[in-house]
Amino acid sequence: MSNYASSVTLMEVSPRDGLQNEAMLLSTDDKLDLIGRALDAGFRRIEVTSFAHPGRVPQMADAEDVCRGLPQRGDVTYTGLVLNRRGYERLLATERLDEAGLVIPLTDTFAERNQGMSSDECVAMACAVLKDARRRGLRAQATIAVAFGCPFEGEVSLPRLLDIAESLAAEGPVEIALADTVGVGVPGQVLEYFAALRQRLGPDMPLRAHFHDTRNTGIANAFAALQAGVATLDASLGGIGGCPFAPTASGNIASEDLVYMLDRMHVEHGVDLETLLDGARWLQQVLGKPLPSMVLKSGGFPASAGRPGPSA
Repeated sequence: MSNYASSVTLMEVSPRDGLQNEAMLLSTDDKLDLIGRALDAGFRRIEVTSFAHPGRVPQMADAEDVCRGLPQRGDVTYTGLVLNRRGYERLLATERLDEAGLVIPLTDTFAERNQGMSSDECVAMACAVLKDARRRGLRAQATIAVAFGCPFEGEVSLPRLLDIAESLAAEGPVEIALADTVGVGVPGQVLEYFAALRQRLGPDMPLRAHFHDTRNTGIANAFAALQAGVATLDASLGGIGGCPFAPTASGNIASEDLVYMLDRMHVEHGVDLETLLDGARWLQQVLGKPLPSMVLKSGGFPASAGRPGPSA
């Protein structure tokens, strides 16, 4: 008997978190091609850009151009990341995105490096934006960054994390996420933190998880998040990604690796693995380097005729 849900929503983050740490600056057309390939594979939640200062994150300098080129369709949620009030105002001005994604670092040192504010100031900013978005009828969600460990301050405080989450939840986000920004989390920690978060916030707040595979625990952490009842998992095509403001923060979990695991577990998610692999091969050529995805290297495992998977 499985102790995880039979379905999960997947959020593709390669156009934003995936590309932001890449030295090669992709053209706007290439970014729109990447988004189109994610749509073709079946993703219906896509983080398309970040409204960061272009001097600090040059890869996101064309955020407004990307938004103007997005295919307008009623079956997808396009998200833009905002780090401060100015970023939120830029997102609103595009009139093209469905959702604002807010980042609230758990520690002061990371908050200062990432956003030029203290952690408390980030919480206050996020609460004000969430309140404004709710007034406008705009979806907005909140992600607590370095939720499992900070590259500058080390171990983090679970009580502090829960207090921040409770403050954010009071302003009505559509979901709250925990991000393992530098890939230090382990499955036991994931189970503990999401269980504590669920207990503090109650059963009605949707939860999302964002993992990096820096220390080879990303997929295991995704499985633990499923066991903890997390409704949405982030992943990035080819396993690209990282944080420009955190040392040694390598890529996200690869979308195709996650989809392969979910397929073999018979967890519904709506994404086609072969189309995803085609997209990863294309991205590998565009970036001109091997990507970290394991399934991109090995390929999927075809089921025998008439047998849909290992537990049939």
